[in-house]
Amino acid sequence: MPSWIGAVILPLSGLLLSLPARADVKARSCGEVRQAYGAKGFSLADIPYQEIAGEHLRICPQEYTCCTTEMEDKLSQQSKLEFENLVEETSHFVRTTFVSRHKKFDEFFRELLENAEKSLNDMFVRTYGMLYMQNSEVFQDLFTELKRYYTGGNVNLEEMLNDFWARLLERMFQLINPQYHFSEDYLECVSKYTDQLKPFGDVPRKLKIQVTRAFIAARTFVQGLTVGREVANRVSKVSPTPGCIRALMKMLYCPYCRGLPAVRPCNNYCLNVMKGCLANQADLDTEWNLFIDAMLLVAERLEGPFNIESVMDPIDVKISEAIMNMQENSMQVSAKVFQGCGQPKPAPALRSARSAPENFNTRFRPYNPEERPTTAAGTSLDRLVTDIKEKLKLSKKVWSALPYAICKDERVTAGTSNEEECWNGHSKARYLPEIMNDGLTNQINNPEVDVDITRPDTFIRQQIMALRVMTNKLKNAYNGNDVNFQDTSDESSGSGSGSGCMDDVCPTEFEFVTTEAPAVDPDRREEDSSAAGLGHSLLSWSLVCMLLALQRLCR
Repeated sequence: MPSWIGAVILPLSGLLLSLPARADVKARSCGEVRQAYGAKGFSLADIPYQEIAGEHLRICPQEYTCCTTEMEDKLSQQSKLEFENLVEETSHFVRTTFVSRHKKFDEFFRELLENAEKSLNDMFVRTYGMLYMQNSEVFQDLFTELKRYYTGGNVNLEEMLNDFWARLLERMFQLINPQYHFSEDYLECVSKYTDQLKPFGDVPRKLKIQVTRAFIAARTFVQGLTVGREVANRVSKVSPTPGCIRALMKMLYCPYCRGLPAVRPCNNYCLNVMKGCLANQADLDTEWNLFIDAMLLVAERLEGPFNIESVMDPIDVKISEAIMNMQENSMQVSAKVFQGCGQPKPAPALRSARSAPENFNTRFRPYNPEERPTTAAGTSLDRLVTDIKEKLKLSKKVWSALPYAICKDERVTAGTSNEEECWNGHSKARYLPEIMNDGLTNQINNPEVDVDITRPDTFIRQQIMALRVMTNKLKNAYNGNDVNFQDTSDESSGSGSGSGCMDDVCPTEFEFVTTEAPAVDPDRREEDSSAAGLGHSLLSWSLVCMLLALQRLCR
């Protein structure tokens, strides 16, 4: 036999020996994959009966496969949809916490105000009769303004309460001096003596402190629940990047293409994919945790001495007590007003000076705490706040915990106990790469997801800013300071004041301008003079101007 024949036969024999093996690989059935693919609701027309060459695949390994190009595209979209649903489902607890607790707190507060107004109206109609009904708009306006403040209206509580007592003094002064006629100018002079004469005793001062602190805390708290709700709703609706979608497809459905539809991803593999896909969400965690801490601080105020329920329930008794003080001191008050404002003119038709005051001679005992009903929304403020606090504590670190919560789901991964029999992105074997840390900057070496760490998600940064603004408000409310509120939708979307600034580059208006509520200790007796208050306001404004000027110079 010539030598060249042997040279040809030997390679041919090797080729013939290898053909049955290649034929076996090519002929491997796609039956399991067809069944799993059909169970997802896809048409079986897309899928071959036996494995085919995989050069057409763009995401999965280009080896013999059960996937066509159409299948890879559909499964890629399916992986995106399932990921979005998983994030929304996993964040369901925190979203429902804020939605349900906001609804409950808001319902409670509104009903509390309605009950307090009704209680006052019933008591005063019963006690003062026609005299009250003729002057009831003074009290109605008080509750209207309190409701307007709570719902975000531009109401200065301190000025509004001062105005209420001034108006009440004008009305009362006319009732205890029916023998005189008082012009508008004269009554305006009377109202100027409210602080000096203290005709209602110490009730206005105490009530001002209690109402302002309680309403600041309550309004800010419900605003916080609103912002938390909006941020949670927005962040839970993710839009995965192309790099994330590729990684999701590779993790969830490339096992289908390899003929291994029952093999689920390794737990650590899942964690790296989720940490890459949810890197921006994890960056929300720091500001979210500060926000939750601030909410818990204000909750303490709601439970403490400025409990809105303990302030509003007996408000009718407190105002009635003030009226009693006015009646007892009527002669001294009138004499001092006549001295300061001049002798008024006699009324055209004289009436008995004693007839009206006799309608104001009933005293009322305060409510006994044991007798006070469980008021609004079928609960008490203490029970409501305790429940909200427990739920808030559970929602801390929720965004950095999302990858762990998703990968813990047995529908997604093989679990930590099955590390050898899981999909590692290439085959059924252990996953070896290390797990990445949380946050965007830590994804620079993520082996599974292509993450651009130089471009933070603008949408997530807007939510961070919304939380930062709200946290600042909550801290001010805890200290008894009222911050100028904007529309809630602007804050939570990040389009409010300051949202154009990158995180710490420039301060927001809320870091400078606050309207001080009377941050007076309950035991303190002295009143701040108006001159001191004006000086404080001018000093605060001067500091703001100086800071803004320095900021411009620094640029």
